[in-house]
Amino acid sequence: MQGYSINEIANIVKGKLYGSANYLIQYLLIDSRTLFSPQESLFFAITGERHDGHNFIRELYQKGVKNFIVNSLSNQQNEMPEANFILVQDTLNALQLLSAHHRKQFNLPIVGITGSNGKTIVKEWIYQLLALDKNIIRNPKSYNSQVGVPLSIWLLNDHANFGIFEAGISKENEMVLLQHIIRPTIGIFTNIGDAHQENFIDQKQKVREKLKLFTESEIIIYNKDYYLIDDLIQSDKRFENRIFTWSTKFPADLNIIAVKKEQTETLITGKIKSKVFTISIPFTDDASVENSIHCWALMLYLGYEQEVISERIATLNPVAMRLELKAGINNCTLINDYYNSDLDSIRIALDYLVRQTQHNKKTLILSDILQSGTPNQKLYHEVANMLAKKQVDKIIGIGPIISHQAKLFSMQKEFYASTEEFINKLSDLHFRDEAILLKGARTFEFEKISAKLQQKTHNTVLEINLNAIINNLNFFRSLLNPGTKVMAMVKAFSYGSGMYEIANVLQYQKVDYLAVAYTDEGNELRKAGISLPIMVMNPESHGFDQMFENNLEPEIYGFRILHSFLESLKKSGLTNFPIHIKIETGMKRLGFFAEELDELITVLTNNPHITVKSVFTHLAASDKFEHDAFTRLQFSRFYEASNKITKALKYPVMRHILNSSGVERFPEAQYDMVRLGIGLYGISSTKQEKLLHVSTLKTIISQIKKIPAFETIGYGRLGQLKHDSVIAIIPVGYADGLSRRLSNGIGSVIVNGQPAKIIGNICMDMCMIDITEIPAKEGDEVIIFGKENTISQLAQQAGTIPYEILTGISQRVKRIYYHE
Repeated sequence: MQGYSINEIANIVKGKLYGSANYLIQYLLIDSRTLFSPQESLFFAITGERHDGHNFIRELYQKGVKNFIVNSLSNQQNEMPEANFILVQDTLNALQLLSAHHRKQFNLPIVGITGSNGKTIVKEWIYQLLALDKNIIRNPKSYNSQVGVPLSIWLLNDHANFGIFEAGISKENEMVLLQHIIRPTIGIFTNIGDAHQENFIDQKQKVREKLKLFTESEIIIYNKDYYLIDDLIQSDKRFENRIFTWSTKFPADLNIIAVKKEQTETLITGKIKSKVFTISIPFTDDASVENSIHCWALMLYLGYEQEVISERIATLNPVAMRLELKAGINNCTLINDYYNSDLDSIRIALDYLVRQTQHNKKTLILSDILQSGTPNQKLYHEVANMLAKKQVDKIIGIGPIISHQAKLFSMQKEFYASTEEFINKLSDLHFRDEAILLKGARTFEFEKISAKLQQKTHNTVLEINLNAIINNLNFFRSLLNPGTKVMAMVKAFSYGSGMYEIANVLQYQKVDYLAVAYTDEGNELRKAGISLPIMVMNPESHGFDQMFENNLEPEIYGFRILHSFLESLKKSGLTNFPIHIKIETGMKRLGFFAEELDELITVLTNNPHITVKSVFTHLAASDKFEHDAFTRLQFSRFYEASNKITKALKYPVMRHILNSSGVERFPEAQYDMVRLGIGLYGISSTKQEKLLHVSTLKTIISQIKKIPAFETIGYGRLGQLKHDSVIAIIPVGYADGLSRRLSNGIGSVIVNGQPAKIIGNICMDMCMIDITEIPAKEGDEVIIFGKENTISQLAQQAGTIPYEILTGISQRVKRIYYHE
């Protein structure tokens, strides 16, 4: 793509240009954290409910960005003499106008996909099926929103001869905007369900809205079994003679007459124009069957021979819907994002790699990029340029094509002809203290490399959904007044979820403060590259020097710790060191009493060694409706005490009182900052439906045994069998964090979607479950807690609270972090 001049863009988006330098724009930027090529980038200062892109213009200018689209001008324009500003009424609309203009420059088939589920899978499978013949541009990952679609369409270039773009909406009138941008020539409507239903009157309204994507399409492919979709399409004259249908029940262009599920594959038999064909897909779930038939229908419409369709569809691969982060050998961090190796997914993964602040060294292991449609030298020159700009320290290339282009890479480099050759040399490579990104085409089997590089642990793992953490953070932010800061609690190993991994995400999401329990936790975060302010809630005198060294801010809750801290500060010669004052208002734990405030104020005002950053207290029962009168009494006590302190000090001091449940229930008490703890991790007293489940503890079945009636199971012979039973042994016990209180039928786990009672006493490293009525085999997955058996449900079974369940997960349980 040759790009557009800034003057051209100003005309396209109908904006007024302030500035004179005529830059050529190649990249569109909406997030200051994903900057790639400053001089060639155009930043859209998009304003949302909880953020304003205008706040990041100065930061981007200092990093070399010179071109901005804004909806208001301020004094900062005068401070940036080399910058161009395009003033528009709506910056999001400007982004969409520019991408719509770009789309019009290309005359090529484009598949537009919408529906409630399956959009990304269908898109990626179509790509797998057609990439042998076509140079395809598609949405990276699931970029299907009002912002994601225009950024995806911008990727169209002169090498492309086919496009596949998915479009998702959450409310009325959004699809019209996306239709103008995508302008699909072929439409696929996957299905209709309850996703994003909250902003529609009913499903009929939602279907009508989604159909707006196809107003100019030459054909719409859909399943007639979804009666509502079929009814609305058939009754709309705009779509007359423009449909290609399939069905398992009704006459259609492709009639599915049999679906036979076997152990590892599904045979699907269909009738097309009186001819019967059977395809085989390497999946057995219903969603994959439906998604594969959409792909089959498209290939038929495009004129592919059935023999070719059958051959290709049999080799469909699972779509990697998530990027995984896990502990690697020798203190490395391993990022698994293999099976997506096009340029755009590489760029997205590199952004994630450079955010791993816990390691100074960044390494990319990259296979040949297959079926890109770009000449090899140009393709790998762009990859090399990308790595240089992202300051990747080392590339390991695997495959004959990338190896042939080795001279293009300027950083430390090694190349291997195959995955096998690389694995054979692995013991000589000495990976240590680095972040390693795996990015490879499926044929290179990078899962073998991952198995060699990841830290070895047993089969019980805790999966943490980082998207859910971000969603929950944004939900709580949506409840806050403008300007209210957020302190995120990452104490106790981030409630069992992992410390620096969670802290890294929160830092990237620009929370204002982190809080840890002890100095050691803060030290570890600093070693991992976390630069946010950190409050230490339980400072100890032997750790003061490390607090000074790492700029950790103590909670001061009594005179003993205050005087001890001041003494250490005097010896160190430090002044104006930040501290946080804890007030006792009813919790009867740590904190200064009201009668101690006069003496406290005297110390605070007469010591230049300290600066009070905040005054706060802790609510005892903000989640309990029956104690609301007491909570409001705490509010009153805190207001009086904090007012007394802040008035006595001659500088601004933040105040904070609300925890997660307090944010949900008492908006009037937000003050300057709130503290988010358990809510970030998906637990709520009143808004559970708004939060996403974050953690899944899972294991596998190690062994299955048939045990006759009246035998006993486990220690103490407490597992008494009343009938012949099938017992599964799973490798998780109380040393992993599975409470012994769940023994003997009190607790249950999920096996193949069904609850299985724990039988007998839970052992240190394993336990036994009853699967008599559940079809299962050795190696099957077992969910201890997750979406189906929630942490709250397990806590209730154990007679405890979710905090204890989460923080009790042992360090020997491997944590796997993923972005969907």
